[in-house]
Amino acid sequence: MIKADLITGFLGAGKTTFLLHYARELIRRDLKIGILVYDHGAVNVDLPLLQELRGDRCELETLAGACDADCHRRRFRTKLIAMGMAGYDRVLIEPSGVFDVDEFFDTINEPPLDRWYEPGSVITIVDAKLEEEATPDADFFLASQAATAGCILLSRVQLCSAEEINCTIAHLNRAEKQIHSSASLESRILAKNWDELTEADYTRLMNCGYHLTDYVKTIAGRGADFQSLSYLNPELTRQELEEKIRILFQSDDYGRINRVKGFFSEGEHWYQVNATASETHIDPVPSGHGAIIVIGSGLKEDQLGILMTGKLPKLHIL
Repeated sequence: MIKADLITGFLGAGKTTFLLHYARELIRRDLKIGILVYDHGAVNVDLPLLQELRGDRCELETLAGACDADCHRRRFRTKLIAMGMAGYDRVLIEPSGVFDVDEFFDTINEPPLDRWYEPGSVITIVDAKLEEEATPDADFFLASQAATAGCILLSRVQLCSAEEINCTIAHLNRAEKQIHSSASLESRILAKNWDELTEADYTRLMNCGYHLTDYVKTIAGRGADFQSLSYLNPELTRQELEEKIRILFQSDDYGRINRVKGFFSEGEHWYQVNATASETHIDPVPSGHGAIIVIGSGLKEDQLGILMTGKLPKLHIL
C-alpha cells in the first residue's frame, strides 16, 4: 500500500517550505515519492519552488483547482488513480490553505483508491506567530486541520519568543472550542527550527498518523468566503510591489487580505514574494513565471485591480 501524507495548514503557514524539507529527507532515505500540489485558484505559483526535487526518486504533479467543488473532487480522484500506478512508496499531498480535511479521507477511502492507498501522516503547519484576531472562517480551517493532525508543526519558531508561541497555542485551543472539538493538541505540537530537525524528528513525522475526532462543521466552514485574485506578468519593480503589499495589509479598502504570493521579474532577475500581515519576504530565485496572487475574503475586485495593475482582475472563489 502507498502511504498518502497530507501536508496541510492555513494560508501562509509555510506548507511548501516544509514540503521541501520533508521530501529531501524521504529521498535521502531512498524512498520513491510523488508530490501532488494544488490550490483552488486558477494559477499555481508553488510548484516552481519544488522543481529541484524532480528526479529518479521524485515526481511532481499539479492539480488545477479553478472549478466547482464536485469537479475538483473528480480531478483529485483521477490524479490519485494515475499516481497509484506509478509505484511510489509515499505520495505527499499539499492542498490549499482553505482545505477541508474530510475531502482527503473521503477520497483515499473510496474504491478503487482504497486498494492502493492508506492514510499516512497528516501534518498540519501552523505559523508560530498567529494573528491574535482571525475571522470565524479562518479559525475553522485552522482548528479543523489541527484537530485531525498526527503532528502540528510550528513554523518560524526561531523568529518568535516563548510568549508568542504560547499565545499561538492558546489561539489554537480557543479555535478548537469554537468548533466544539475535544481534541488535545499539546502532545502533538512540535516547535523547532526546521533547519535543526533531526533524523528522529523526521521519523516521528513519517509515523505520526492522524486523529479522527468529532467537531462541528460550521456554516463558515462549508461556505467559506475566501477568494483569490490573479495578476499575470505584473510590470512592477520590487519597490513598487513592496509598497502595494504594505497598503493591502494596512488598508480596509481592498477587503481582508490573508496572503500575497507569487513571482515577478525586475530586469533579468526573478524574485519570489511571500507576504502575510506579519511579514513580507522577497527572495531571489533562479527562474519563475510572472504571477502575483492575492488571497483573502471580501475582496474588492475593482479597487484591487486599480491598485495592482490599473485593470480589472479575474476573481476566483476558493
